[in-house]
Order: sequence, then structure tokens, then C-alpha cells
Amino acid sequence: MPRVVQYRTAPPDVLPAAVTAEACVDLDAIAGNVRLVAGLTDALVMAVVKADGFGHGGVRTARTALANGASWLGVTSCAEGLELRDAGLTAPVLCWLTSAGQDFRAAITAEVDISVSSVAHLRSVAQDAARLSRCAAVHLKADTGLSRNGARPEDWAELVAAARDAERRGAVRVRGIWSHLAHADRWAHPGVGEQVGLFDELVHRARAWGLDPELLHVANSAAALGHPGTHYDLVRAGAAVYGVEPVAGRAFGLRPALTLRARLIGTKRVPAGTGVSYGHRYTTPGESTLGLVPLGFADGVPRAAGDRAEVWVAGERRPVAGVISMDQFVVDLGDGPAAVGDEVVLFGPGDRGEPTVADWARWAGTNPHEVLTRIGGRVPRRHVGGDRG
Repeated sequence: MPRVVQYRTAPPDVLPAAVTAEACVDLDAIAGNVRLVAGLTDALVMAVVKADGFGHGGVRTARTALANGASWLGVTSCAEGLELRDAGLTAPVLCWLTSAGQDFRAAITAEVDISVSSVAHLRSVAQDAARLSRCAAVHLKADTGLSRNGARPEDWAELVAAARDAERRGAVRVRGIWSHLAHADRWAHPGVGEQVGLFDELVHRARAWGLDPELLHVANSAAALGHPGTHYDLVRAGAAVYGVEPVAGRAFGLRPALTLRARLIGTKRVPAGTGVSYGHRYTTPGESTLGLVPLGFADGVPRAAGDRAEVWVAGERRPVAGVISMDQFVVDLGDGPAAVGDEVVLFGPGDRGEPTVADWARWAGTNPHEVLTRIGGRVPRRHVGGDRG
């Protein structure tokens, strides 16, 4: 887990003294993002806080989201759900990546809802619930076209029949039916309508065969922000909570919540033509000052971005010079002012012109989610604004 620190004297836009690197999380930005999503729908809002809140801190993100319009929390594993319960959070929680045969008893006892995708999966949950003399809340997941998790349409009748029988025995309650969209960020894509149509048909069959789910949900962040026909009873906001704009070319007013920054720990003046880092893939175009930044790919800085990436130093963008190493990288500071201890912003909200996480994702050929969730445990997290409890 990341190391979490609090520095009472440092405002959010200043790296605390004597700190060489940090990921600073703006809880006010998270609060505003959740309010924005909630304001665009009549459905309930689930804040997805899996992967330690996309690297922002799962518990703190959850508390902030619940205080600003979210009423559900979403996680991947039972363990992530139990972490929220251990922190005292009592809001409904859904975990959705488990398998038949694992031990569900702790999750059932903690009243964490469990997604199931097959008869064997459902029976495992029902058996553990029966051993506890409790009723487990489950959401049946339908594969409507993503071809990932979920029951295929041809297996749906068998799963619904098993769920109906388990409900009659009092072992489970089918609280929800859900699916996930393959093209949610392209609203006009015909696949969206096809998936919604199939989802509606599968829900109709489930109700005709005796189930009465209270929650239907298919929308992720992209669909929640601009496709009201997919909202049903609940929308699942993941990337949007953290300020990642989920639709290419569209801006909804989300604010990035995490700033990754460090201090220069070394500088040196070098002549033109100096090769830098492994393989000398970068050479200085002129006489220049090089600065050493104590973050590398072990901390989540994408190695693949090294040939294109920029950082913010002394009020301007400067290029990363050469290969990003495990623990460090070099920045070409040109003739600009530079001294040990100067702040280097890898990415932030972009207010001053600094790179954003979307920039780093583009340079690395990935998405912002991967960049955020790969920030390693060596980088301390500092939370500012909002609820810091």
C-alpha cells in the first residue's frame, strides 16, 4: 500500500519542505467531480474506488464521494470491500471480480454485495450464505457484448433459474442485474444500442422467470456523462471521479485530482552533444543544465514515455532527457535557472501549463487509468482539502 502522509503546513500547490517526491490528492477536486456526475443523472451514483481509488486512496476517495452525491461504492475484490468496511464505511458496496470456489463468508457477513456470472459462481455464494444462516445480496452480470466477464445470453436462463431457486431458499437476494459497455466512449456506435437492447431483453426474461431486481446498471463514466439512455437505476463512475475526461475530444469540466511531483536532487552543466542515460538515446542540442529527478518506472513513471515526455520546471515545460530508469530520470533544463531542491511537476491539473496525466498517457501509448494506478507505494500520498479523515 502507498505510504500516506499529512503535512499541515503545506498548501496543496506547494511541495512540503524536505520531501523529495509526492502524489498530492485534491479531495475538493474529487468532490466536485462526483457532484458533476450526480448532477447529470437521476440515477444513483456509484463511486468506483477499486485499486486503492485509482491510486488516490480508496477510503478517502470513498468518504469524499459519499459526502458529495454518491450512494454506492464499487470495488473489484472482496478484500477491497472489506477494507472499506474496516474503515467504518456502511454505504452499499459491490465487488465484481470473484470466482466460484472462493470463500465469500467474510464479504457476506460484512454485507458486501457480490456480482455473479455463472451457476457455479452463484452456488458458491449461496452455499457460504447458507453456512452463515444469512442472505447474500448478489448482482447477476450479463455479457451483452464485451465478451469479458458475465453470463452469455445462451447461459442466462440457467443462471436466472438458479438465482430464483436460491432466493426461494433464502440464501441470496438478487439486488441487481448489470452489464458493461464495450463502446461507452463512442455514444453513436451501433454497439451501444445493441448492448442496451440485449440487456433490456435479458432483464425482461429474468423478471418473467420470477426475479425482481431493484437495480439495473450498465453505464460507466463515459455513458454517465453523456448517454442518459444507459443510466437505468445506477451509474458507475470510475475515471470521472478522479478527473479523467473519458470521451476523446470532449470536456465535461472534470478536474484532475492528483499531482505527481518531486524535487531535483542533482544538477550538472554539460556541453552540446552530451549523451544522456542508457543507450544515449538523447543528446543535448546545445550547452545545457541537466537535472536529476528521483522518480522512475518503479514509482509508476512510464518508461515508454521517455522519448516524448515533458515536465514542468520553473514555469515552463522541459523535456525528459533519455531513458527513464527504475528510480530516476533526467530532465534537460537548457539555460533556465536550476538548483538542487527545485520542484519538478510531472503532471497535475494543467492550470499553469504543466502536463496532465492525459499527456503522460498519450506519450506512453496507454490510458490515464494505467498511469494513475501504477504510481508505486514508495511515493507518499498527501491528501488536501475535503475530508482527510
